[in-house]
Amino acid sequence: MLASWNRQGGPFKDALNHAPKWVASTTPATRLEWPNSTLLDGDIPAAVAELKRTLPGDLVIMGSGQLIRSLLPHGLIDEYLLLIHPLVLGSGQRLFEHDNHLVKLRLVDSIPMTTGVIIATYQPPAN
Repeated sequence: MLASWNRQGGPFKDALNHAPKWVASTTPATRLEWPNSTLLDGDIPAAVAELKRTLPGDLVIMGSGQLIRSLLPHGLIDEYLLLIHPLVLGSGQRLFEHDNHLVKLRLVDSIPMTTGVIIATYQPPAN
């Protein structure tokens, strides 16, 4: 991701380079090349719960279905921003696996784009 965003330039490049980042990995020796990155290893759900408890603002997951699936059973995801594309695939990686863990979400916002993509914001139901 680092090389891609730095090649593109623009306002996102500097914002992403300067933002603090936490990288979840199953490999404790993972080398972090992106500036302002901190490695999370070991009990990732516990580490994320601690970040949520101690940091102000939002934590954002960028493109890691495996991380999302590991946090789901612990109730650590407050909101999902999904880009729904108008195509049907016969196979591929699923965001929500068949593990008998039902995920109920409520739609809180949706924005249709001229390309047919829908930007949908979902949240777990309020307790």
